[in-house]
Amino acid sequence: MQWLTELFVLALAAETIIRLWLASRQIAAVRTHRDRVPELFAAQIALKEQQRAADYTTARVRLGRWATLFEALIKLLMTIGGGLAALDALVRHVNWREPWQGTLVVLSVFVFLQLLGLPFALWRTFRIEAQFGFNRISPGLFAVDLAKRLLLGLLLGAPLVLATLALMEKAGAWWWVWVWLVWLGAMLGLTWAAPRFIAPLFNRFSPLSDAALRQRVEGLLERCGFAARGGVFVMDGSRRSAHGNAYFTGIGRNKRIVFFDTLLARIDVDEIEAVLAHELGHFRLHHVRQRLGLSAVSVLAGLALLGWLARQPGFYAALGVPTGSPATALLLFVLTVPVFTFFATPLGAWWSRRQERAADDFAIEYSNAGRLAGALVKLYRDNATTLTPDPVHSAFYDSHPPALERIARLHRLAAQGR
Repeated sequence: MQWLTELFVLALAAETIIRLWLASRQIAAVRTHRDRVPELFAAQIALKEQQRAADYTTARVRLGRWATLFEALIKLLMTIGGGLAALDALVRHVNWREPWQGTLVVLSVFVFLQLLGLPFALWRTFRIEAQFGFNRISPGLFAVDLAKRLLLGLLLGAPLVLATLALMEKAGAWWWVWVWLVWLGAMLGLTWAAPRFIAPLFNRFSPLSDAALRQRVEGLLERCGFAARGGVFVMDGSRRSAHGNAYFTGIGRNKRIVFFDTLLARIDVDEIEAVLAHELGHFRLHHVRQRLGLSAVSVLAGLALLGWLARQPGFYAALGVPTGSPATALLLFVLTVPVFTFFATPLGAWWSRRQERAADDFAIEYSNAGRLAGALVKLYRDNATTLTPDPVHSAFYDSHPPALERIARLHRLAAQGR
């Protein structure tokens, strides 16, 4: 399968070049508009805030370019460079029985790759975020969070990997169907459990304490038909960052709307109601279910492909592993597939932006377009979000409509009395 080696190298080169090209476009667009606030925002955002957002965006994108090159190098070294084969041979000195041995290999590579990315996370947090006044996390808390994430990944990942490798060995040619069912159960279970059991390991979540605000929120929830045991929570995001946000999470009885405390400190009650209505829109329009459905179908297709590749003798050698095993098949797949799925990124971004516009429309029905626009502008300003992204970069990556497009649309709707 020499063609697979060539295809992988070609796809990786194309991915890297496109990422670097898009990053250069983004930097050029942001710097071009650095010294002028778009007219639509001139009354609410000062020039120094526009310049700060431009510099912040530029710093993050520049770091991203170095990360792109580093990731491409690591993928080459781990695959056709023989890195995965070397790590596999090293870990196999433990000489456990399968599938325990393979599980140890997979988890060891997982930890190794996480640690390789640590310098970029440190630079982003303690250099860029600190430079622009966003970082509030201490080195000690950063280390504790990292240890928690690694431990949680191992505790949750080990049984899943163990089950996957056991099925790959013993469930016959259709093992990937059984693995999909296991993964589907795990995905649904984690989506259900994350808001109540996993997220609280990192942040504190408290019910709304302001009586007047809680009354407004309860009224909106009732009008929107939102019934959840979890309800609306405030997260202590200020413990780690000055960024503000809100999001919808969970399924079933554990679905929740979460506000960062930093967001609630910046917007008024009417704007809070508008943002909440937007998040409720994601629930009422079944966006979480749609995303879970797409993920389930994508995972099934990926496992079916892996089921075929794992039976091809040349699959392993083409990607730098002389002797194949279920563990190395799984690792090679995880390392290489994102290179090819990268080219579908614009489709995912387009779908996400479509959902965001639909949630905006839902919010307008139960609140007010002007209030939602006001809240979003404050979010853009306080989070140092660029108002002038490169259109190609935005179309390729952005999960939300560009600021100018989104606010102009909301202003048009507000002028229509909505």
